[in-house]
Amino acid sequence: MTAGAEASPPASAGPADDRLVACPECDRLHVRVPLRAGEKARCVRCGTVLQSAPYWRPDQMLALVMAALIAFLLANACPILELRVQGSISSATLLDAVLTLWREDRQLVAVLVFATGLLAPLADLLAMTALLAAVLAGRRPAYFAPLLRLIQQIRPWGMIEVLMLGVLVSLIKLSHLAQVVPGVALWAFIALTVLLAVVLSYDPRCLWELPAGRKGAA
Repeated sequence: MTAGAEASPPASAGPADDRLVACPECDRLHVRVPLRAGEKARCVRCGTVLQSAPYWRPDQMLALVMAALIAFLLANACPILELRVQGSISSATLLDAVLTLWREDRQLVAVLVFATGLLAPLADLLAMTALLAAVLAGRRPAYFAPLLRLIQQIRPWGMIEVLMLGVLVSLIKLSHLAQVVPGVALWAFIALTVLLAVVLSYDPRCLWELPAGRKGAA
């Protein structure tokens, strides 16, 4: 459900009034409105989302983020698949694939795979863990705002779903050449893709807007 937010700021409102929110696209000022879970408030001029009320509580989201971290570790520590050809068995992890690309003089591709498949998702999950832990502790430490900005900057670079699609395409092609046995990492990647979809749907800006003293409340 979408809720509109349009009102003129009171005459006494200053630039730091917490009741006001400026549209990041067109700079129009709006008065914050109470939202129910799942609702969004959009700018009446350009339609940009100004506020959102997530379905998940901070404690529930922290549990999902921790599950995503576990899936991430399994996906990168275990082999993605095994190839069996004439009695010969070979397997590789995602990091092995990155190192192989680097050794084959494909440094740019190796860096892109490492950044989008490993670094960006891990940084996002760790930053969300720190933010949610701080919220549940009822405090707002000095790193809170920098981490919020960091998440906004790195999220467009996380492309686990693209990597997952590439792995599935490779499985189909390799199945004609050798016996392909899916590894633990493949199932972990599938779980990670689903969990990340939920985590990325959560707008971390709402953590900043939680009232003081109620950050860990249900």
